[in-house]
Amino acid sequence: MSHVLTLVAPPGQLPPTLPARAREAIAALGADPGAPDWLAEAEAADLPFTGLNPEQAVAAVRAAIGEAPVDAIAQPVEGRRKALLIADMDSTIVTSETLDELAAYAGLKERVAEITRRSMNGEIDFATALRERVAMLKGLRLDALEATWKGTHLMPGARALVRTMVANGAHCALASGGFTFFTRRVAELCGFLSHHANVLLDDGAALTGMVAEPVFDRDAKLATLTALAAEKRLPLSATLAVGDGANDLAMIGAAGLGIAYHAKPVVAAAARARVDHNDLRALLYAQGYRAAGIAAD
Repeated sequence: MSHVLTLVAPPGQLPPTLPARAREAIAALGADPGAPDWLAEAEAADLPFTGLNPEQAVAAVRAAIGEAPVDAIAQPVEGRRKALLIADMDSTIVTSETLDELAAYAGLKERVAEITRRSMNGEIDFATALRERVAMLKGLRLDALEATWKGTHLMPGARALVRTMVANGAHCALASGGFTFFTRRVAELCGFLSHHANVLLDDGAALTGMVAEPVFDRDAKLATLTALAAEKRLPLSATLAVGDGANDLAMIGAAGLGIAYHAKPVVAAAARARVDHNDLRALLYAQGYRAAGIAAD
């Protein structure tokens, strides 16, 4: 079989009837689907097929399964396990937007969060929005950074994703429009081998309201993906990129497997693959990992 469609549901919510329904939907379009291969009991299954492109397969399966909380990702079988992961941080590897949470200590969370929302939806330029938000934090004492970090939590499945891929020889990197103060700590917690982000400037006691130039933005994320792939002598087809905001679109589009993770509408609409219902372990199932081979979260 040339392609595989992976179905992933929250634990215990993928009954055998759903892969069977998906198989029928693919066959109805003239494709030749194989039998389901269970990666995790009642959670994830592969459905090999040939004679249909991935977009057609996913559309048919989504229509067939209706409102079931199931993610469907279709791709070529060859090269599905990736050797390089580039991941956004805020609302992807961690559950929050760290800049918004930092702004809360200046009493500006709602104002900053609204700018963040517009930026992540692609309504305003990312670099301009970042400079504007950081300028609003001028004079904020540095202990607010530590307080924000204490309230930052990893996304479910983040450690499992990174540790499993690293254990299997992949390079995992954070590429964030946020700040190195946080990416360094998140990288250590999860096991990322490198991290790339913006640098907040301070005077030793408080923030200056400025960020080091150039801003690490959408283009910089794409450049990080291509540079790391070249450094590791990997084709882009061997890479995986994941994120939720408009500044992730370029790297998601360029990667061999680009995944919009619980993403903003503009990102979900443009990405070839989406995870809307599950945690980050779905990215491992999409690569063909079985439950027994996934590291603890």
